Amino acid sequence: MKTKKIKYFISSIIMACFFSCDSYIDVVPDNIATIDIAFNNRDNAERFFYTLYHYMPSHGNVNANPGLIGGDEVWINPISGNGLGAFKMTQGFQNVVSPELNWWSGYSNDMFVGLRDCNIFLENIDRPRDLIEEEKTRWIAETKFLKAYYHFWLLRMYGPIPIIDQNTPVGASVEEVRLERDKVDDVVNYIVSLLDEAMVDLPPFIAVPALELGRATQPIAASIKAQVLAFAASPLLNGNPAYSNWVNNAGEPYVNQTFDITKWEKAAEASAEAIMLSEENGHSLYKSNGSAQFTLSDSTITKLSIREAVSKRWNPEIIWGNQNSNASGLQSMSFVKADPSLTPEELGQAATNWSPTLTMAELFYSDNGVPIEEDLAYDYAGRYGVKTAGSDHRYYIEEGYQTASLHFNREPRFHASLGFDGSKIYGMGQVNDKSIFTIKSKNGQPASGSNDRNYSVTGYYAKKLINLEDIISGGSWRVNAYPFPVIRLSDMYLLYAECSNEAYGPSAEVYDNIDIVRERAGLDGVVASWAAHSNNPSKPNSKEGLREIIHQERLIELSFEGHRFWDLRRWLKAQTYLDGTEMKGWSIKASTVVDYYKVTLVGKTAFSQKNYFWPIKESDLLVNPNLDQAPGW
Repeated sequence: MKTKKIKYFISSIIMACFFSCDSYIDVVPDNIATIDIAFNNRDNAERFFYTLYHYMPSHGNVNANPGLIGGDEVWINPISGNGLGAFKMTQGFQNVVSPELNWWSGYSNDMFVGLRDCNIFLENIDRPRDLIEEEKTRWIAETKFLKAYYHFWLLRMYGPIPIIDQNTPVGASVEEVRLERDKVDDVVNYIVSLLDEAMVDLPPFIAVPALELGRATQPIAASIKAQVLAFAASPLLNGNPAYSNWVNNAGEPYVNQTFDITKWEKAAEASAEAIMLSEENGHSLYKSNGSAQFTLSDSTITKLSIREAVSKRWNPEIIWGNQNSNASGLQSMSFVKADPSLTPEELGQAATNWSPTLTMAELFYSDNGVPIEEDLAYDYAGRYGVKTAGSDHRYYIEEGYQTASLHFNREPRFHASLGFDGSKIYGMGQVNDKSIFTIKSKNGQPASGSNDRNYSVTGYYAKKLINLEDIISGGSWRVNAYPFPVIRLSDMYLLYAECSNEAYGPSAEVYDNIDIVRERAGLDGVVASWAAHSNNPSKPNSKEGLREIIHQERLIELSFEGHRFWDLRRWLKAQTYLDGTEMKGWSIKASTVVDYYKVTLVGKTAFSQKNYFWPIKESDLLVNPNLDQAPGW
C-alpha cells in the first residue's frame, strides 16, 4: 500500500466549546504552542488526545450531515432552508467553485487536519514519562478508530481519497506534499486494518458512563467496520462500469471493475461480529416500560418503543451516540405545536420546518406488515380520500376526526415516526394516552404555523425525533437534548440481513435478523406476512425479492436518521428516487377538510450520475495538480 503524506506543522490547537456537563469531551485544553509542550507530560497529552474528537462530524446538525436533508425524506420551508448546503444539493445546486458541504477543505473541523493531528498524536504519545501503559494503549486504539472513521466519512463523499497514514516531515519537497487519490479498495483495506488494530485494545463497554459515554468501544468499531465493508460491497463500488474511465496516473481504475461476491461475505461476517459484540456488552433493542403514572395501551407502548429507541438518552439500543451532537436544533425543526393553549409568541419558539414528504408517508407498511401497494386488503387507489377515525384508531388518530385514508391501517412505525393532521402525539407534558394532544394542521390551527417560516410545508412532522419531555411552557421551548444516534442495534440486524442475503441468498438466519426488528414494531415475520397479505406472496423466497424487502425495511426502520441518503447511493438507487422527483404534501394553507387533503407540489429533487460523489473545489485542484476531479464535474 502506498504511503500518503500531508504537511507536518502545528502552531496551536483551537478547541470548540462543548456543551455536555457529563461528557468526557468537557476537557477543554489551553492553547498549546508546540508539540514539545503538548507531549511533555500526561495532562497535556490528554488535552491533545481529546482535541482529536473535535473533528468528529456533528451527525445531528443539518448544516453538517448531508443525510438529514440531502434527499427526499424531508423538505424545508424555502424561507428558512434555502441557505442549507445539503438542501441546495438535493435541488441540483452543487458546484465546483464553492462546493456545498465541502468536507475536503471547507470546514473548521477539516477532516485532513484531523487526520494530521491523529498522526501527530500517534508519533508522539511515547514521549510523556508519567503516562501509564494501560491509558496510553487505549488512547492509541481510539486514535486509530478516529483515523478510520474520518477516512470513511471522506470515502462516502468523495470515493477514492488519499490515504493519510503518516505526516510529511518539515522540509519535504513540493511534490511530496501533493496528495493523490488512492484506489477505493486500498482505502477500504486501510480503514479496516485500522479498525482491526483498534478493536484489540478498545474497551468492550464504557465503564464510567458519567465521564466517557460517546468514546469508542469494540462494538462501535466493529459496527463501523461492517458499514465500511457493506459500502465497498454495494453496487456503487463493486464492479460499477460507470467508473471504468476514472483512472489514476498508472491507468488503473479507482473503482474495481469486476464484481466480487467475497466482499459481501466479508461484510456479512463483520456485521455478525458487530451484533455479537454489541449483545455481549449489554446492547439490545429498546422496549418501553410505559408510564409510571398510567396504564398505557399496547399500541402506545409499541409506539414509544420505536420512538424512544432514537430519542431516549443512552438507551441500550444505542451502540454509538455522538456526544458532540445533541440534536437540539433538529428537535426544534421537528417539534409539533399541538397544544391548543399556546399563544402565537409561544408557537414561534420552535422552528417546525423539517417536513417529511408524502414519499415517506407512503413508504411505511400497512398494519399487515407489507407495502401498501402490495397489501391485498389495502385500498391503495383510494389512499388520498378522507375517512373518519373510529374508536379502533383512537391511540393513533383522534376519534371522530377526518383525515386522509392514507393514515389508516398503517404499521406502528408509521404512527411512531410521523405526525399529521388528526394524529395523536404522546408527550409534551401529556403522559396519559387517554388524553394526549391531537395534531391539528389546517390553516388557523395550532400546528399550522404562527408566521411565514415556522411550519411544515407538507403537513407531516418527524415525531420520531422528538424527546417525550420536550415542551413549550412558560413562554419558552424546553428541549431534552440527546446525543444523536449514529448507530443503533436495529441497523446492525438489518445490515447483517442485507449482506448475508447478498452473499448467500435467503436463509432462516436472514429472516430472523429482519424479524427481530419487525417484532419490536408489532409486526409478524417476513415470510408469514407476505404469504398471508401480499399480492406477491413468494417475494421473500428469492434473493432479489428479499433484497427489495430488506431495502424497504432499512428505509422504514432508520427513517429520518440520516441513513437513507447513503443507502440510496450505495445501492445505485439515488437517480431512480431523486432525479427530477416531485416532492409532495397536503395543501397546508387550506382550512377545510376538502381543500386540505389535496396533494400539492412543494419542490423537486435533482440528481445525475455525477452526484454520487462530491466535487473537489476548483482552487484545490489548481494548488495540487496531482488530484483529479470526480467524473462529471
